[in-house]
Order: sequence, then C-alpha cells, then structure tokens
Amino acid sequence: MTQNYILKLRCPDRKGIVAAVTTFIAQNQGNITESHQYQDDLFFLRVAFAADGEPMPALTDLARQFAPVAEQFEMTWQLRDATLRPRVMIAVSKFGHCLHDLLRRWRAGLLPIDVVGVVSNHEDMRSITEFYGLPFHHLPVTRETKTDQEGTIMRLIDELDVDLVVLARYMQILSPELCAFLAGRCINIHHSFLPSFKGAKPYHQAHDRGVKVIGATAHYVTTDLDEGPIIEQDTRRVNHARTPEDLVAIGQEVECSVLARAVAWHAQCRVLMNGSRTIVFE
Repeated sequence: MTQNYILKLRCPDRKGIVAAVTTFIAQNQGNITESHQYQDDLFFLRVAFAADGEPMPALTDLARQFAPVAEQFEMTWQLRDATLRPRVMIAVSKFGHCLHDLLRRWRAGLLPIDVVGVVSNHEDMRSITEFYGLPFHHLPVTRETKTDQEGTIMRLIDELDVDLVVLARYMQILSPELCAFLAGRCINIHHSFLPSFKGAKPYHQAHDRGVKVIGATAHYVTTDLDEGPIIEQDTRRVNHARTPEDLVAIGQEVECSVLARAVAWHAQCRVLMNGSRTIVFE
C-alpha cells in the first residue's frame, strides 16, 4: 500500500523546528519528497513525505506521535494522507463557465479532488451537472427562505462529508452563520481584479472606466464580502478597442484558470493561513 503524507504547520519562529520535523519523519521510516518553508512573523512549513522501504505507521499513529513535537513548538498543524482526494461540492447560479471548467478538469484528472455534487439556486446548470453523472441539488432562495435554504446546504455538506465548497459564480451572499460553518473550507471566485468593481456587470463597469487591466481573484470566504484571504489572482491587458462583451469573455477565461489553481493548491495542502493573508507554496 502506498503511503504518502503531507504535514503543514505554522508556529512561532525559533531554532530546531525543521530538525524536529525531519527527525520525526526519519524515525518513522519516511523520506521527504517535497519541502517548503517561509518565515514571517511566524514560521510556516509544508513537507510531503513517503515510506522509504519499510512501512510507516498509519496516519492516526503518526498524528499521535507528532502531537508532543507540535506541543513543544506551539504548532497549529495538519497531517493528511496525500492519497485521499478532498470531497468537493460546487455552488453555482446562472453563469456556468467556472462550473464547466472545474468539471472538465476534474473528469480529465487534472484536479486532485472528488466532486460529490452541485448545488444551485437556479435550474440552469442541471443538464451539465447530470451530464457528468453528478447529483444536482436545486435550492431556490428568497429573502424569506434564506435561513432554511442555507440550513439545507449545511445538512448536505454534513451528509456528503464535504471537505471543500467552491462558489463557482454562486451569486448569493452567504450569511455569517454559513460563513462560520465553512471557515477555511470555502473558496470563492471574485469576478474582478479591482475591488472597486463590485455588484452587477463588473466588466461593463470596468469598460466604462477605461481600464487597461482586468482580472479575477480567488479567495477564502469570510463575513467580509469579497475580502477574504486571497489565494490566487491573475490579469489580462486590454485596450480601448475592446467591447464590454470582449471583457466578459476575457474575464471569464481568467476566472476559470484562477479558480482552478486555487482549488488545486487547497486540495494539495499548499495554502497556509496567516491572519488575513495566505502563504501559498506553489
């Protein structure tokens, strides 16, 4: 049986952290296959390791053995079986480009995730979802039914054992309760690189302002609308000859690629939180 693990951690920076981690891995018959570290106000580390000849202990045993090391260095840490793919639910409204792209990449084996279903407040994306053999959960919402609708979403997440929710142009503002429930495991694609262009038709707003650069931002969802910790961003240059429709098409392509990278990096435990910022070991 293949044994591959990923350890990621953050802690106060001090001597001996790397030595303690690498010694722990070596003592458990592990061989480091990838390692990244970064020092800021805190120390951040991501290490991938695998069995080197002799079998390694099971994940639960490794975690139990590592706990004293983590306590010694005041670590916030996660140890994960790298062979297990996170279970993902995608939420979408009427714009389907990000959903199409994620499902295509998933089916082609280009994203290290298992998509377990799609939830939407509209029926528009049912056919593409069912084409990929996935359950489609139509959960319409109004101001009066929002609490009940989000309660259903939370029950689905629990029942399907969902690890990550991806808002693929899900055009609803999540309540503080749902944001708290999904803390650290919900990624949104913000359809603008410039925060000033919020709300409806951001690319038309950008065109009216004569911008020379458009783009997209993938970030974790928090109660601060479109201001959660940023995982990935990208831009494209445009000029005066581009129509609003051109900007929409270019912007949608950027949204897809940015969101796909953010989902992949999260799935591979490459994103570590640092307050309102992220450390991304690409």
